Amino acid sequence: MLHSIPKNNPNKHPTKSSHRAKQKELIMIHFFTCTIFIFWMLLLSACTNYQPSSADRMQVGVAYYNQSDTFLSQMIECLKDQFDNLANEGLEITVMVREAAGSQRTQDDQVKELIDAGCNVLCVNLVDRADPSEIIDLAREHNIPIIFFNREPVAEDMMQWDKLYYVGADANQSGVMQGELAAGAIQTCRQIDRNQDGKIQYVVLEGEAGHQDSIIRTESAVNTLKQKGVSLEKLSCGIANWNRAQAQNRMMQMISQHQNRIELVLANNDDMALGAMDAYKKLNVTESALPVFFGIDGTDVGLKAVAEGRLSATVYNDKEGQSAAIAKLAAALITGQGLNKIEFENQKYIYLPYKKVTGSNVYVFYKEKEL
Repeated sequence: MLHSIPKNNPNKHPTKSSHRAKQKELIMIHFFTCTIFIFWMLLLSACTNYQPSSADRMQVGVAYYNQSDTFLSQMIECLKDQFDNLANEGLEITVMVREAAGSQRTQDDQVKELIDAGCNVLCVNLVDRADPSEIIDLAREHNIPIIFFNREPVAEDMMQWDKLYYVGADANQSGVMQGELAAGAIQTCRQIDRNQDGKIQYVVLEGEAGHQDSIIRTESAVNTLKQKGVSLEKLSCGIANWNRAQAQNRMMQMISQHQNRIELVLANNDDMALGAMDAYKKLNVTESALPVFFGIDGTDVGLKAVAEGRLSATVYNDKEGQSAAIAKLAAALITGQGLNKIEFENQKYIYLPYKKVTGSNVYVFYKEKEL
């Protein structure tokens, strides 16, 4: 009897080669699964340990001339606040502040220190506006842009490099506004001319000898008074270096020399106006014999004096607006974004306007509970 040999069923009796193929397939699946797992773990780790690129990191070096300057001290605080506000926009920001105590040599050394510490943008309030060359050379050597503020370098120095900028205000405008405020008060209140001679006897307290803002503020204030038809007689002028205590001393000397003839005190800033008032208070001069006082800057203490009626008026220097402009410009210079949206004058300058402050509008600027 012939018996047929049954054919092998591959499903029931796999060959060695098919078994090896199955093992290879399983190994490949396992390999790809592990590879994908490792890839996602590495990606997660990279996201967790992400460090912003240098283009996303702002290391800001702030150098200013003297912490005894009331306006500058308040502006530095505003500037810190503005950089804090930028920190929640994806930027990693470090701010380092150095105060030069009125020494340009010290400030030069401090700027070098800030550069060595890794700062990639500098905000500089010069001690000597006519001597920025060393700071500019240091910054240019390391390709670090500079935003000068409040003390404007001379135009020739600003042209030394294309990464130099300035944020501040127009000194002439502040003097004009001070003159307009004084003229308005004099024409409204005839009693200011105490001796009724048809002229206003006045003294000036200036910031610094040869300082641009001091010269311009004084000249524009006096010229505006004259243009408004106020007849003036200058009794004296004293340099008080923006300082309240020095202004008190200078005013004591002027009072000693001119007695009660002084009818108007024009001060280049609020601190010096307050120093002049301190002198009269120290001498126990009666209110009816006091001159009228005018300041500039709108510092907290200056605004308080206006609110109390002791300072006739001041001119508000917009520290908040200037600080915001500096922070915005610094961010644009580092990230490369938004620079084309910033409005410059002559491609380098940003000026914020001054505002007049009198007893009628002082509470727009001054919140009593804050002082």
